[in-house]
Amino acid sequence: MRIARPTRSGTDRRLRRGAILPLVALLLPVLIVMLGFSVDLAFMQTTRAELRTATDTAARAGAITLAETENQQDARKAAMAMAQQNRVANKPLILRESDVQIGRSERNAAGKWVFVNGGTPWNSVRVTGDRTGTSSGGGVSLFFGTMYGVKDFEPTVTSISTFMNVDICLVLDRSGSMRGRKLRELQDAVDVFLNELEQTTSDEQVALASYSSSASLDRNLSTNYGPVQKKVGRFDANGLTAIGQALQKGIEGVTGKNHRSLSAPIIVLMTDGNHNRGIEPIVPARAAASQDIVVHTITFGRDADIKRMTDVADETGGTHYHASNGSELVEVFRTIARTLPTQLTE
Repeated sequence: MRIARPTRSGTDRRLRRGAILPLVALLLPVLIVMLGFSVDLAFMQTTRAELRTATDTAARAGAITLAETENQQDARKAAMAMAQQNRVANKPLILRESDVQIGRSERNAAGKWVFVNGGTPWNSVRVTGDRTGTSSGGGVSLFFGTMYGVKDFEPTVTSISTFMNVDICLVLDRSGSMRGRKLRELQDAVDVFLNELEQTTSDEQVALASYSSSASLDRNLSTNYGPVQKKVGRFDANGLTAIGQALQKGIEGVTGKNHRSLSAPIIVLMTDGNHNRGIEPIVPARAAASQDIVVHTITFGRDADIKRMTDVADETGGTHYHASNGSELVEVFRTIARTLPTQLTE
């Protein structure tokens, strides 16, 4: 015996559609507002990142100029000029003179940097960058702000750059792939690096570590750069590429003999190839970060592992540089030497 199943009438279907349509009409404005807010939120995050970059580079430019000239007005002009080269929400960042303060930063008992505006002897530049209603660029207009009652976004960021004494360990690749011209180009770049340090007003110590299939700490920290220059000039390239072990030696170099407790420890790690022996480099990079050691990385040539070296630098708050040829390698080392004595302390 077949039992007849009840069927839905056209009227029932129309009633269901009629019930859903008001719900859709009710939720649609909410969804549009949420979508608009998501777009604006992403835009706000991007704008704040741009403002952070602009103020950081302005503060660093001011501190470098202050170290070189010992002139407050020159430092202000340098910071303001650098800020204007950076765009925030599609407009150059224009600083007022009052946005650039000159003073002194020192570590307190807890190890935190404290800035005193006007403090002497000067060693710091503080830059306040903003896109507010009172700034030259004005507030940042949001795309959908009127939908939720917020028309503008007004971010403010403060950066402090301090020039200081630093303890540096050069960690250099002498593996087989560096044989010949590459090694000579590295030696030239190191000569330029050390010569640049001689010209700064800061007191930099330099140590040397090198690596191929294994790594060695070749010179302890010293303000006498001659032994470092001489050792690099005698490098013999051969073997594999133990970058992780090399970084461990770099940490030993900047924390060991002659390290000054008030100096910033910095490693400059250079490679032309791929890590292929021993401990993974990110492991000692994390150890460096835990000791407040900044690692700047340099990749040289087309076969270098840019991704791995970028990760190492990022882990420690350092910067990754890439040089395609010898002349670019010289410029990278020159740039690092000129900026090493400055550090962002806020």
